[in-house]
Amino acid sequence: MIDLKQLRENPDQFLARLNRRSDYSEPIQQILQLDQQQRQLEVNRSQLQARSNEIGKLVGQKIKSGAKDDPEIQVLRDEGNQVKAQLSELEPQEKELKAQLEALMLTIPNLPSETTPLGKDEEENVEIKRWGDEYLPKNPNILPHWEIGEKLGILNFERSVKIAQSRFVTLVGAGAALERALIRFMLDQQTAAGYLEVSPPFLVNTTSLTASGQLPKFAEESFKCDKDDLWLLPTAEVALNSLHRDEILAAEELPLHYCAYTPCFRREAGSYGRDTRGLIRLHQFDKVELFKFVHPDTSEQEHQTLLRDAEAILQALKLPYRVIELCTGDLGFAAAKTYDLEVWLPSSGKYREISSCSNCRDFQARRGNLRFKEAGKKGTQFLHTLNGSGLAVGRTMAAILENYQQPDGTVSVPEALQPYLGRDVIA
Repeated sequence: MIDLKQLRENPDQFLARLNRRSDYSEPIQQILQLDQQQRQLEVNRSQLQARSNEIGKLVGQKIKSGAKDDPEIQVLRDEGNQVKAQLSELEPQEKELKAQLEALMLTIPNLPSETTPLGKDEEENVEIKRWGDEYLPKNPNILPHWEIGEKLGILNFERSVKIAQSRFVTLVGAGAALERALIRFMLDQQTAAGYLEVSPPFLVNTTSLTASGQLPKFAEESFKCDKDDLWLLPTAEVALNSLHRDEILAAEELPLHYCAYTPCFRREAGSYGRDTRGLIRLHQFDKVELFKFVHPDTSEQEHQTLLRDAEAILQALKLPYRVIELCTGDLGFAAAKTYDLEVWLPSSGKYREISSCSNCRDFQARRGNLRFKEAGKKGTQFLHTLNGSGLAVGRTMAAILENYQQPDGTVSVPEALQPYLGRDVIA
């Protein structure tokens, strides 16, 4: 959530930074108006409450002094009843204004980092580096991953439609084993890098989705259980972000690094006609998520190490990739700064996103009321949260099936994965 105090104290500067994403002038002006109305109501209520307390004290003093028949007592009591009636009218007004203000603030995205490149959309993202050109496949006749997967009998999309609908996949034999091997490999790599493994619930409540920034903006993208206040997990980021929701941590506990494997569920409502075949854009997919709770002073450094931890998986698998820094117009809702990892898919001759590593600064912490306290200092501060995929499992499978595809129609298994899969080729 945005910092209302920061907006109130310097609205022009705040809006200038926010509008690097898009034009938010109208909702920001609405927020400022509602905030002013609410604060005026607070002043009025405070003054009325003070007068009510004063009246009660005066009546008590007169009664205590033996002047209980003094006609002024009734005058004071009548005034007190009027004040109480006014207070009873103000309280619901203030509550309604507060609800309107909070609902509007929940629709405002995070401020871009000062170092995030300016740009309107993904066409203006900035390439930072490329890695692994020496591992680009030499095979000139590479089939798309879904075709080689179906030929090898390890991916079945047709039967998935029978079981569920389109944009699901059934993994068979070596396909299921490859998925399991990748999950184990990724978790082993990330726990060795210092992340604490967590296995969270795969259903989350509305509060958790709101705290992470998924709601209200992405409600249509999520699957909801109608009879419960529960939603299918769109990403483990949601669950990990709420591990310490409404807590005050000691500064000495930071940083906290977590990783989690979960299935993820998304409607992909805004992707009609895109990636309708294969493993790139499914309603259900697996992912190993990395998540950090950190002190604001170390936030930028932690972002760089998060990126390197995600890169380490691609490097260990010897999959060519590039790093992209997202411009302001392509940032995710909760992110202040984001690096995307894009893996090479030779059948299409393109790099495709396989991980998104974001620094959300205090945006999610404000929504989830997550703070920390430093020893010897008064008050608390909001900490910073960071998240990234380490990695998306299905897209990693797709990259392996294409980059390791052999002219004879088999697929070699990356050396780092062979101990997990127990074979060096999928045939």
